[in-house]
Amino acid sequence: MLGGRRREAHRAEEVCSRERRAERVREALLSKLRGERIEQPSRIRIGRMIGSALRQSEEALAAKVSSRLPDQVTARMWSLIAAADDDPGGLDGGPDGPQAAASGNEPAEVAGPEVWAAVKSDAGNVSLNTCKSERRKLDWIRAVGLPRGLFADIAPKIVAGWRVRAAVESPSHLRNDHSGEVRWTLMAAYLCCREREITDALIELLIATVHRINARAEAKTRDQFVSDIARKVTGKENILYSIVAASAEKPQGLVEEVVYPAAGGLEVILVVRKPGPAGPAGGERASPPGPLNATT
Repeated sequence: MLGGRRREAHRAEEVCSRERRAERVREALLSKLRGERIEQPSRIRIGRMIGSALRQSEEALAAKVSSRLPDQVTARMWSLIAAADDDPGGLDGGPDGPQAAASGNEPAEVAGPEVWAAVKSDAGNVSLNTCKSERRKLDWIRAVGLPRGLFADIAPKIVAGWRVRAAVESPSHLRNDHSGEVRWTLMAAYLCCREREITDALIELLIATVHRINARAEAKTRDQFVSDIARKVTGKENILYSIVAASAEKPQGLVEEVVYPAAGGLEVILVVRKPGPAGPAGGERASPPGPLNATT
């Protein structure tokens, strides 16, 4: 009987090393026991077994992760929450809020009571300032100096669960409600996940910013080009109709003999050839190619 219970507890610990949700652990454990033809325990006993296995598994994983963190890294993480308020600045847009911290000068070291709140804050609207703020968050996270491969042998589901727990807990809870091993594990998981998230968000922000800049430049260039043509050439519809009619009448004729007279002479053509603001493609306005004897 004792040996059977030990086997059941061992199977529960194996499942808990890959899954943290109790209902999923229960399903996986029962499936494993059935596959090995081990008699299923009672509902009450399996609940106690899962609870004990989850606690032991978390303690073991937290001890493993925290043992990989140098003292200087844990000291930097502690500086993030040591003086952090549970309600920093009242509002994100306040003078002392997380957005204000994120828009400050780039820090050489992690410091300041509102850095933790700034790291947890979402990105703002698409703009160059938002890109700078997100880059500053990355600088703060990387200044902590988390070792590479810290969670290499930890199931991603477990790391994601730690990240969620750290995100919803206030700084005071992180300071006072956990042992050092659990605190450092939760914070390291959160910072590791946030580094990836902020990097992805920064890439999207940069792409969106470039697209917005291009769209504004194209609209400005188009409006300027249309304004120049509208100001310098009158009766454009009539000129275009005359050019089309003349070209259709003499399709093999020379441009200078057919198109120029229909357009009203060289004065109108020189409006296009005259150097001026950027053209539709973003460069200088192109002149008609080569000698003016190309056919239509």
